[in-house]
Amino acid sequence: MEVNALLEKIKTQAETVEFDDVIALIDERYLYTETRFSNGPDGDQVVNEAGANAGSCRIFAFAKLNGLDEAQTLACFGRYYREDVLGKPDGEDHANIRSFMRHGWQGIRFDGEPLRAR
Repeated sequence: MEVNALLEKIKTQAETVEFDDVIALIDERYLYTETRFSNGPDGDQVVNEAGANAGSCRIFAFAKLNGLDEAQTLACFGRYYREDVLGKPDGEDHANIRSFMRHGWQGIRFDGEPLRAR
């Protein structure tokens, strides 16, 4: 799948997007550098050391590079978002998704550039 085709799918058929497909496209089209990132404000922050939660790091970096809004970014997490998080609103798993739902883009900070186009 091409980047533009995936972006169109995210915008028009968000409920069909799967995490593994997004990650596969990212790995095919971008060079990934393990990067520390934080998600959320002080007091409600998830801190991810370089190499930890690499899937979330890739998704957030891809979404940022491609100008996706919060809803479109969450769609990139596929079933993790739709089933694990929305299906269990009081759950404690998927901390990065849950934090992003509360704080959006203003909470995301990278300590470098995780992705660059191949």
